Amino acid sequence: MQRERLTPERIRRFTCPEGTKQAFLWDETAPRLAVRATAGAKSFVFEAKLDRRTIRVTIGDVRAWNLDDARTEARRLQTEIDQGNDPREQKRERIAAAEAKRAAAEAAKAEADRQARYTLRALCDAYLSALERAGKGKSAAGARSLFKCHIDQDTANKPARTVTAHEVAALVRKVREAGKERAAGVLRSYLSAAFNAAKRAPFDSALPADLIAFGIEHNPVDAIPAIAVQRGDRTLSAGELRAYIGHLLRIGHETGPELVDVALLLALYAGGQRMAQLLRAKVGDFDQDTATLRLWDGKGKRTQPREHLLPLAPHAAGMVAALVERAKARETDRAKQEGRAPDMAGLWLFSTHGRVAMNPETVSNRAAEVCAGIGGEPFNVRDIRRTVETMLAGLGISKDTRAQLLSHGISGVQAAHYDRHAYTDEKRAALVAWEARLAAIRQAEKQPANVRHLRAA
Repeated sequence: MQRERLTPERIRRFTCPEGTKQAFLWDETAPRLAVRATAGAKSFVFEAKLDRRTIRVTIGDVRAWNLDDARTEARRLQTEIDQGNDPREQKRERIAAAEAKRAAAEAAKAEADRQARYTLRALCDAYLSALERAGKGKSAAGARSLFKCHIDQDTANKPARTVTAHEVAALVRKVREAGKERAAGVLRSYLSAAFNAAKRAPFDSALPADLIAFGIEHNPVDAIPAIAVQRGDRTLSAGELRAYIGHLLRIGHETGPELVDVALLLALYAGGQRMAQLLRAKVGDFDQDTATLRLWDGKGKRTQPREHLLPLAPHAAGMVAALVERAKARETDRAKQEGRAPDMAGLWLFSTHGRVAMNPETVSNRAAEVCAGIGGEPFNVRDIRRTVETMLAGLGISKDTRAQLLSHGISGVQAAHYDRHAYTDEKRAALVAWEARLAAIRQAEKQPANVRHLRAA
């Protein structure tokens, strides 16, 4: 083995002879150090014997290592050999450790990115989108308002999977201590539903796949007791109902009731229907031949709204027929002005300009205005609905028929799979009896002189 003192110039001139795979130029200064040349590269190598076995370790390319550093590395490797250590094993361990460190860094970065992306706010948004896709736009709007008002920025920006029960409890407690008992209970319910949806998403194909990435394995809301909704017990007396109807009919005013008042009247005469469902009714939902109005009930856990048919009594049917004519007339006039053919499909029954349906808040605000004008104990549209059912019970209308008429409590195996009866005759009879009861209430006595009429907003 010929040796000579390596210099940068000798290394530069050293090449692999033609017809050979590799050639070595050994150093005189560091005897175990050599330059290995192949057809396409040159590198520093170290070679020694350990337990009668030849050990060769590649130090690195001559372009990346200078000669002094290569000699220092060769001496270090010789020290390892002298101590009975195999430098190759140590190199593999270093490479493995470096690879593990790199993988850990990538995992940490991925986790940081995931945490920055999959926050509580993002979870709430994904859950709201799922509600909207399921046709529960009203629930989504209510939940969005609660999340926006009552989840602080610090908590909203936390990774959803790291949110604790203590943090959720603090959010709910703050709302409750502000005197908003119902809002606190609803906030807890929506947060619980969002976490539960993400928790079940990996296993439930009915849930959106974008919830899986949040990695939710437990629901922090489970530890927080539900807040019982205070049951309403307010019902209107016959006298209060008489005054309520009088305000809506605008007795003494030549113009008659405004559209918002018609909505309140129809909800009453149609058996105490939910206002949000009634306001979504369209011209095509009314069958004039059978005087039947079709509503869609999307409340509860239904994935698809339930068809809710109302065989109206004469007075309510006349109100709806007038609304249909009003919508058609407005569309005809608008089409004439715009130089197009009228499009009667999809016309809203309750719409000021025909473009969008009336907002339920508009109706609720009007009901509050009427309540203030009547005076006495406050009431709202839910109390009107409760009053209707209470009076229907007083008329001897069965619980099953009332449930069908007001579209509530219709669930369970029997209702979902076996009871296919439409209850059309029972509902029509109930509504006829109800209109007779309202007529009797209105005619029972003259309106009190101290009740003043409110002008429509």
